[in-house]
Amino acid sequence: MTTETITKTSDRIETLTFPSLTPFPADIPTAPLHRLSLSALRENPAESARLFQASKDLGFFYLDLRDDFEGEKILTEADEFFQLAPEFYRLGREELSRYDYKSRGSYMGYKGYGSAVVDEKGNIDRNEFYNIPKDDFLGISEKPFDHPQLLYQKENLIKSYMHNAHALVLTILSHLNTHLHLPPNTLQSLHELNTPSGDQIRIVKSPPQPELDQRTALGKHTDFGSITILFNRLGGLQILPPPSLVPAGQEPQWTYVKPLPGHCIVNLGDAMAKFTNGLLRSNIHRVVAPPGEQGKDTRYSLVCFARPADDVVLKRLDGSDIIPVLKEGEKDDEVSSKDWILLQAMRLRGLKEGMSEEARRKLWKDSGR
Repeated sequence: MTTETITKTSDRIETLTFPSLTPFPADIPTAPLHRLSLSALRENPAESARLFQASKDLGFFYLDLRDDFEGEKILTEADEFFQLAPEFYRLGREELSRYDYKSRGSYMGYKGYGSAVVDEKGNIDRNEFYNIPKDDFLGISEKPFDHPQLLYQKENLIKSYMHNAHALVLTILSHLNTHLHLPPNTLQSLHELNTPSGDQIRIVKSPPQPELDQRTALGKHTDFGSITILFNRLGGLQILPPPSLVPAGQEPQWTYVKPLPGHCIVNLGDAMAKFTNGLLRSNIHRVVAPPGEQGKDTRYSLVCFARPADDVVLKRLDGSDIIPVLKEGEKDDEVSSKDWILLQAMRLRGLKEGMSEEARRKLWKDSGR
């Protein structure tokens, strides 16, 4: 029988488990993410201040989308994507490999199971995913890629979710813009929906791992863009907290982030750290096998990556008295959003069939992760 975690928020009793799924183990420590509310953000300055603090401390937080008109639309569409995911991956790896992004010199399309190195030991990943590009489905790309027919059949869902998720991103950016004392609309103007960018929806499948050989499914990394909106229903995501959030005398430990119904997990990426010269945090994270009995189930995730427009230069933003100035002699890298994201996304795609363990270890080392 499924056990439920009951908590009281405002005057509402709610369940924080997914009743139809194997429950997250009660004895597993979890990361202390702030729990924010989208409806409260719209009217409560204190909630906005909590968002800013969470963005500085860890760069990860829960966002409750319930009791908000726009939030409820996102939750409904996320449910539709979770229904779509098993059908999509029943297309099979042979069919999906026709859309492999490595062969395209891009990061849009399919990444097959076991096609990237995930750690210093040279182990390879244990998931597959498909990146659905915003620019292709909103008619922005001059030369759009081909995609599986099933995605075109779901075009209305994809377009609607891209619009709604982007609106949520703009809401978050608006609050951050205010707290950073930037000129009005600074951050929002760098993330216009109809401008070419690396925005994408990612559908991830992670099958159960061998019981005696459970390891990292997706290697440690920070996200490359600005804001990530994540939905998952089984555990597996882990974060490594910064030393500032760890008790004195203790070393940071990888900690699970427990999925919560009605919530997305929001995290900031490298672009936000670069725009704010490190004031906002892009925190390292990874994906491992789900804990306990959840590890026997297939894990699906829905991710929306929001990134600056392709031609935006990732450097400290001007016009703020809050963002730290560059140190004497320090210079920004002056790299465009498009070049930065492509470089980061392709770094670990040098894996070749039959590559030795030593060569895989070198590939990981050279990636700089």
